[in-house]
Amino acid sequence: MREFAIMFFTVFMAELGDKTQLSTLLFASERKTSALFVFAASASALVLASAIGVLAGTVGARYLGMVPLKLIAGLGFMILGAMTVVQYYRGG
Repeated sequence: MREFAIMFFTVFMAELGDKTQLSTLLFASERKTSALFVFAASASALVLASAIGVLAGTVGARYLGMVPLKLIAGLGFMILGAMTVVQYYRGG
């Protein structure tokens, strides 16, 4: 149960305020679509994206056992963060 809570909290915190949540907020603010429909569509999209991530991680762990996947993921996040900072200072 502890591992579930850690994974839940980590993913929940990562999702707060991201582009996915903002786009869902914008869809929900339109009066032509029901809030339940927006919730179902966005929840389904997040489940599918998570399933793809789990599948990629499982396949990656199987075939890239010698490669430190956590290191690669961490470096990937650092690169994305650096690109975001550079974009900010360039006025993007």
